[in-house]
Amino acid sequence: MPLTTTPRTRSTSGISAAVLDLLLPHHRTTAAAPGGVVAFPHQLRRIADFVRAGEPVVFTLPGFPCKSPNPAKVLGHLPDQGERLSLGFLNTLCEEIERIHPPGARVIICSDGHVFGDLIRVPDDHIDAYADALGHLIRDADLRRLSVFDLRDVLGDLPHGAKRARVHQGYAPTLEALRAEVRSEGHTLALYRGITRFLVDDTADFTGTRSALQRECRQRAYGVIQRSRAWGELIAEHHPRAVRLSIHPQPIGAPKFGIRLLDAPDVWTTPWHSAALRRADGTWTLMPRTRARQLGRLVHRHGRPSHYEQG
Repeated sequence: MPLTTTPRTRSTSGISAAVLDLLLPHHRTTAAAPGGVVAFPHQLRRIADFVRAGEPVVFTLPGFPCKSPNPAKVLGHLPDQGERLSLGFLNTLCEEIERIHPPGARVIICSDGHVFGDLIRVPDDHIDAYADALGHLIRDADLRRLSVFDLRDVLGDLPHGAKRARVHQGYAPTLEALRAEVRSEGHTLALYRGITRFLVDDTADFTGTRSALQRECRQRAYGVIQRSRAWGELIAEHHPRAVRLSIHPQPIGAPKFGIRLLDAPDVWTTPWHSAALRRADGTWTLMPRTRARQLGRLVHRHGRPSHYEQG
């Protein structure tokens, strides 16, 4: 028996490490570079579970909620080249995993716009349109290793407000517990500050003072984190074995693996908070629309603004 089980164990371990090694160059973190795959035991264990079973590795990625409501940052309320490139990156990553682990991999994009749409001040019809267009992008580009999961898959046609209330009541941490965590844990404090900054930057029509806006956004940031935590718990309930990815920076060795979708100067930048710019050398980066407009010309695709291009 030892002669047959030991090689299989080594093979599972080696394949799992090789799969994780493909993700490491894209790790989104504010910490120093880790010393290899051994620094990520949570991810290794979950990947090994799929490898051992001879099944595709399943990743869940909360994100792709909707476009920022600030027109200075984005081209509109529908997905554009930033999302198109990000989806292509995720599908290509799954293809690379397939070369190591023949059953391959798939990413379930857990679109969370409706979870906190009221807090980020984005209309529900814009969120629906964004999620539907995201599905069209996946189908049109034949990105067969990707799928979209959102509140409609969980709570059907209930009113959006009722869905949010049910998720919050069933899964969110209390405000008191979250405030205590922000005071005591550096990572949660960084997340709280990052979301507050995004909420301030995303507000385009506030009529009060800057300090009043910041106070309001600090309050809303707690709600966003509560709902995000609730969404994460709900995702885990529906996809309990999945490897958990995050678009937010994550500490080394955390249960969630932060992943960078595209090049950007800030670890917090996402395609839905920015516009894509194709540099003169053919590489892509993300930045606020007003900055991209200064550097390149606007390109349309299928009759809609898509991205900016230098040269």
